[in-house]
Amino acid sequence: MAEVVIVPDAASAGALVADEIVSLITADPEVVLGLATGSTPLPVYQALRERLAGVDVSRVRGFALDEYVGIDPGHPESYRNVIRREVVEPLGLDPERIHVPNGALATIEHAGADYERAIAAAGGVELQILGIGTDGHIGFNEPGSSFASATRVKTLTEQTRHDNARFFDSIDQVPMHCITQGLGTILRARHLVLLAFGEGKAEAVAGAVEGPVTASLPGSAIQLHPRVSVVVDEAAASRLRFADYYRYTWENKPAWQGL
Repeated sequence: MAEVVIVPDAASAGALVADEIVSLITADPEVVLGLATGSTPLPVYQALRERLAGVDVSRVRGFALDEYVGIDPGHPESYRNVIRREVVEPLGLDPERIHVPNGALATIEHAGADYERAIAAAGGVELQILGIGTDGHIGFNEPGSSFASATRVKTLTEQTRHDNARFFDSIDQVPMHCITQGLGTILRARHLVLLAFGEGKAEAVAGAVEGPVTASLPGSAIQLHPRVSVVVDEAAASRLRFADYYRYTWENKPAWQGL
């Protein structure tokens, strides 16, 4: 069973996860982080800004989860630009050490395999930050994705395109395809940290944590991982059957174990 941590709000979640990341960087300055985009991980990145003051981050390495296929790399909503704007520059990371899948059409046929080799060459991801979509997707692994899948091109569902339209002028501008780390790739990270906030994510969270393991809800793949931390606010936790148990175990967890 995943460890579920129920916190008052997104800021509290960001502080908790940021503290864990700082500990990892302090212990290993070359730690490899898995970086998610979207609004969900922003509290983590915001909390890291003050916590990393004075910490050497020049050798930290990172791999983003996904990228749109065919998007202009200079587009403000390309994930390469989002990672640069929200993570690399604010935290002072070395941009040469932070990688994003290559969504260029000219090389898309082998871009997935290239990314898999790069992750393996770096020694794998130590901590992978994840969000979850309203349809249960993690990364851009839409319902029906194989639990053994590697980094590859996927077609986005209409629901995902609608959810992401808030970042564009209209849904027509949201790309139809993406390149994403597969569920199998994500499950190879040594620690998964899934964040979710708001009532709109409550059903997906409950399904991922307590429902059956099924490709129809890709987030349920986290149940197959030996170390998962699910950090959610009260609204996102509202449909969890065992919420009281999760609160009890967190309150009584030995401090030395961390997140």
